[in-house]
Amino acid sequence: MKIKKAVIPAAGLGTRVLPASKAMPKEMLPIVDKPAIQYIVEEAVKSGIEDIMIITSRGKTTVEDHFDRAPELEERLLRAGKMEAYDEIVSISKLANISYIRQKETKGLGHAILCARAFVGNEPFAVLYGDDVILGDDPVCRQLCEAYETYGRGTVGIKQVSFEDIQKYSSMQIEPLTGNLYRIDDMVEKPRPEQIMSLYSILGRCVLPPEIFDILDHTPPGACGELQLTDAMKELARTQGMIGVDFVGTRYDMGNKLGILKAIVEVGLQHHEVGDSFREYLREVCRTL
Repeated sequence: MKIKKAVIPAAGLGTRVLPASKAMPKEMLPIVDKPAIQYIVEEAVKSGIEDIMIITSRGKTTVEDHFDRAPELEERLLRAGKMEAYDEIVSISKLANISYIRQKETKGLGHAILCARAFVGNEPFAVLYGDDVILGDDPVCRQLCEAYETYGRGTVGIKQVSFEDIQKYSSMQIEPLTGNLYRIDDMVEKPRPEQIMSLYSILGRCVLPPEIFDILDHTPPGACGELQLTDAMKELARTQGMIGVDFVGTRYDMGNKLGILKAIVEVGLQHHEVGDSFREYLREVCRTL
């Protein structure tokens, strides 16, 4: 079954990037000239997604404004003859059918996904974490959708991380299938050292069957006293098995100050307008280090 819907949880407070996120949603922090969440929406669209729901929270109306039309700005650009800028601004509002719902209380990622239940209905759907921008020639969401369509099982994007980082994320019990695909039979969120099953962790993307909502209904609060999506996926893995995709792409953690800096530098170096000048600037800076 083709995956046509995606959910982007973007309700977090962004406490790791304060004070920048005090008045600006972390999802709107720019990578050169586009906000992080636009990269995520573009990835979904390139993966064949047609309908997107963004889970927001209080104070994040700028996310909605970004994907809306801006008549005053558009008129000014037209009058100034700036057609390239006009076309780019208008195209943002036409990327996909985007709807929004507020997570009135931040009770965890699992709770955020439950907010999208009516939107998803009885279809499989992609989840693209609002903190994670993943760039590459082959959209990671598409890599996961293809695996889901092949195996008909919940699918997660995984990568090996360090022993220190695995305790901040999740750990998978995996068995190789073929190529960069693995079978997952168990997982644990924020494992203690003795609970680590492998150094593979879920990073930023998954495709889930609609049964995940019924599982979330009876999943108790987990790490940090929140409803953890990983805990629900653990039941899915144990009862049905899941597929892990060791995805191809570069991930930037936009909830992390170093991740933001890496994204700006690496995207900036490839930018068609400023890339060459930025490269020369960095060479000069490197000589002073």
